[in-house]
Amino acid sequence: MITVEQINKSFSLAASPWQRLRDTVWPQKSGPRFQALKNISFIARSGETLGIVGHNGSGKSTLLQIISGVLSADSGHIQVEGRIAALLELGSGFNPEFTGRQNVYFNAQLLGLSQQQVDEKLADILAFADIGDFIEQPVKCYSSGMMLRLAFSVVMHIDPDILIVDEALAVGDDAFQRKCHAKLKQLQSRGVTLLFVSHSAGQVIELCDRAILLDHGELLMEGSPKDVVQQYHKLLHLHGPERNEYREMIQRGLAQSKAAKDEAVDSRKERAASGTFDPSLQPASSVWYQSQGAQISDPHIENINQERVNLLTAGDDYDYVYRIHFDSEAFEVGAGMMIKTVSGFELAGGTSIRDHQLRIPYVAAGQKVEMRFRFTCQLPNGSYFLNCGCSALVEGERRFLHRGVDAAMFTVMEQSTHMTGAVDIIQSICSKVIHETS
Repeated sequence: MITVEQINKSFSLAASPWQRLRDTVWPQKSGPRFQALKNISFIARSGETLGIVGHNGSGKSTLLQIISGVLSADSGHIQVEGRIAALLELGSGFNPEFTGRQNVYFNAQLLGLSQQQVDEKLADILAFADIGDFIEQPVKCYSSGMMLRLAFSVVMHIDPDILIVDEALAVGDDAFQRKCHAKLKQLQSRGVTLLFVSHSAGQVIELCDRAILLDHGELLMEGSPKDVVQQYHKLLHLHGPERNEYREMIQRGLAQSKAAKDEAVDSRKERAASGTFDPSLQPASSVWYQSQGAQISDPHIENINQERVNLLTAGDDYDYVYRIHFDSEAFEVGAGMMIKTVSGFELAGGTSIRDHQLRIPYVAAGQKVEMRFRFTCQLPNGSYFLNCGCSALVEGERRFLHRGVDAAMFTVMEQSTHMTGAVDIIQSICSKVIHETS
């Protein structure tokens, strides 16, 4: 986990080394300075992939260097929990006069591994880098692509808790980039926290759970990768007063959305959670298909306080929850649910299969996944049944790994007084007499 609080960083604009030394020794007599970061605050939660986007000079690299310990901040506080590894400027941490093999040992030991640990991982590091006999040549003879292969391979094999990647995937051919993406997804599946900087919208949207937008050293917004990238691209094509005006709109939107979110959370806490649980209300018609590498367990409904319920109130929100244990690794994992009537009519459902941002790119053998489907109970009084299922890509085709029919059930105890039919879609009813004049 990474907590960044009110980080500020500036650099001297002195023209000579002597002036820069004076600014360092006597900061109170410092000349003009460039403010690279201004009151930056955010949290990267454990296991989260956080994208950082912004134009050149927005402060991305400076921020990552402060987090990784390469630079110190002028003020503010950073708390890092876990072993951190960073892939910053190409070739950073490498001695150009050393051979590739020597640099593997040198760099890995700088990142916290013992020589014995490097010995154990050396074969895997060299196989991933795949630079052949050049491993015995000085690094100064390497191309940028070869340098990336070796640096990326070292960082990937030290088992970090936190990984920082700054534009590293912009170098290298398509085949190596695909291999890097696959490795990153494996790290994500193991719960590694990833800070990822890229100008590639596709990479940010595909890899990241959340993103932040930096502009001129300020954090303008944070949110879903798609929304943040969209605002970043709009800023890139605006100039002068128009850009400044749109920049302020983004900041105001951030403040408003945060206030609205806080208000929603507060009101949700104040509101009593609805629903109760009857242990005798269990489906007698459950059918489970044979497992094909995964096992679904404990399908049930929870209210907004995450209390198990099966007697619901119409109009309130609930989560349909189940867990999946994977006996073997799986790729592009998706899951779904369906609500049915007693007669078997399919009322409504949802799936994560069709949206690449909702699918899980990689799940390792032995891991568990929890699925939550939030729904508003817009149903009349009666009993209903729930299906569940998960699937993955197997040999290029989507196949079910496990699924259950009538896996859980619930009863709606209180319905809206104005509803008719199978579902309640009416938000309001208004009646008025119209007086026509001749």
